[in-house]
Amino acid sequence: MPKTILVTGSAGFIGFHVSKALLERGDIVIGVDNFNNYYNPQLKEARHKILEQNKNYKLYRADICDKEEIEKIFGQEQIDAICHLAAQAGVRYSLEHPGEYAQINIQGTINIFEAARLKQIKNVIYASSSSVYGNNPVPWSETQDVSQPINTYGASKRAVELLAYVYHHLYELNMIGLRYFTVYGPYGRPDMAYFKFADKIVKNEPIDIFNYGKMKRDFTYIDDIVAGTLAAIDNPQPYEIYNLGNHQSEELGKFIELIEQNLGKEAKKNYLPLQPGDFLENFADIAKAKKDLGFEPKTSLEDGIRKFVEWYKVYYRI
Repeated sequence: MPKTILVTGSAGFIGFHVSKALLERGDIVIGVDNFNNYYNPQLKEARHKILEQNKNYKLYRADICDKEEIEKIFGQEQIDAICHLAAQAGVRYSLEHPGEYAQINIQGTINIFEAARLKQIKNVIYASSSSVYGNNPVPWSETQDVSQPINTYGASKRAVELLAYVYHHLYELNMIGLRYFTVYGPYGRPDMAYFKFADKIVKNEPIDIFNYGKMKRDFTYIDDIVAGTLAAIDNPQPYEIYNLGNHQSEELGKFIELIEQNLGKEAKKNYLPLQPGDFLENFADIAKAKKDLGFEPKTSLEDGIRKFVEWYKVYYRI
């Protein structure tokens, strides 16, 4: 039987791809998104235009911070599960606008959790982030202490995890948190490094490379993230947190080289020191997600970057 899944942030990068996959397998998706202007809303409208072609998709243009509006949506719809992906993202932006992270990521999440409690929706999946790990030694595992995040974004995501535990403990809601690791791919976020690199290379502008390029990331392709998220939706747990990453930490230099190769153009490079709040490496231990969810990332960095650049060229008519 198809389920009705409420997806917050359904016009966002991960939210769009998760919603699309749910619809393609026959589920009903209730989308919630406020189409804010943190990056160009036209990209969000383009994602939405794809989703709305499916008769099982219904969108509410609403802000998760608007408690009354959220309660109204929950009152109008029969919801089987919640996939809460709406958030204010971005590490560097969080250092300049900390209040937005408290308002959107924490208060907005409380509004969703409260609505779930009041309507007795038992199964909630929510997005966390690898940023909660701070300066822990890699590989990052769910068993590590995450009480010392090093940026506001990571702190807000850790707060969400703690709130989820409270709602599980007090109200017996099933809560699954997903710590996403450096997600990239088509219809991605223009504020992320790989997207900025592509933009600047195409425009013959220099790209900023922090810590003089001495950084590594567990770049995870969007299709693998979607597979892990759907597995979490399909396997309710009382309270769990899972890493969803590629389990392969890659040099930033290799990442840039692949973008250059696929664009057929060399980047002008502007080397800079490490930014405050940034970390040298992230690397996911995915043993727990593999065991419980059957999570097995399948997309290599080479294939993932090729697919992103192919989409980028078509979307921007290059």
